Amino acid sequence: MPDSLGFRMKFGVVAPSTNTSVQPEYDKFSPAGVTNHFARIHIPDNPVTSDQDFENLMIDIRRSLMEAVDRVMTCSPDRLIMGMSAETFWDGLEGSLELENELQNRAGVPVAMGSDACRAALKAYGNVRRIAVLTPYMPIGDKQVIKFFRDCGFEVVKLIGLQCESPQKIAHVSERSLKDNIIMLNGPDVDAIVQVGTNLAFARVAAIAEFWLEKPVVAINTATYWWALRQAGINDKIFGLGRIFEEH
Repeated sequence: MPDSLGFRMKFGVVAPSTNTSVQPEYDKFSPAGVTNHFARIHIPDNPVTSDQDFENLMIDIRRSLMEAVDRVMTCSPDRLIMGMSAETFWDGLEGSLELENELQNRAGVPVAMGSDACRAALKAYGNVRRIAVLTPYMPIGDKQVIKFFRDCGFEVVKLIGLQCESPQKIAHVSERSLKDNIIMLNGPDVDAIVQVGTNLAFARVAAIAEFWLEKPVVAINTATYWWALRQAGINDKIFGLGRIFEEH
């Protein structure tokens, strides 16, 4: 007998304990009969003011990641979603594939990750080669994102790293600031704009920007949840969240 609320799909989601954006955004995306079940990667909200601080943050995430996976699997989800993004871009495409394989072996179910989802979304839009990227990261994290997209055949022509001062403060970036950064990233040499960092509340801003700019604007939370649904064979069209949910 299927789960009474998640009778179509139960997603297990792993996200950092400091992240306050990914859960409410995912809950807005879920169609009827699809439920999200979160486990938190315990990390401290330490200051991040340098590349070394960012590396220390990644160490904290890796230390607790698999424990969170084990925890969420006790509710027997059908699939696992990575509700954090930096680790999924680390060491480029090769590193992303290795992480996906490691997670699938640990969980025993298919895994959707932000890196794969962004690549899939850009491919779905078609005719995208040159991209601009918005991140909340320090330069060392930005380099990993650039490497991933280059490995996937895209040219990163512009990147803005917001260098947020702590994991929690990523969620404090305002919609107005996000809008201003989209304007700075846009240009005739840019085919699409991509945002990474799941604690940036970007889904609504991306959908609005995409309409006005008339080019793809990919929010990582939107793309990841879309990709998880489509991989699971759930093809519901969801309106008001951008073209990726409406057209693909």
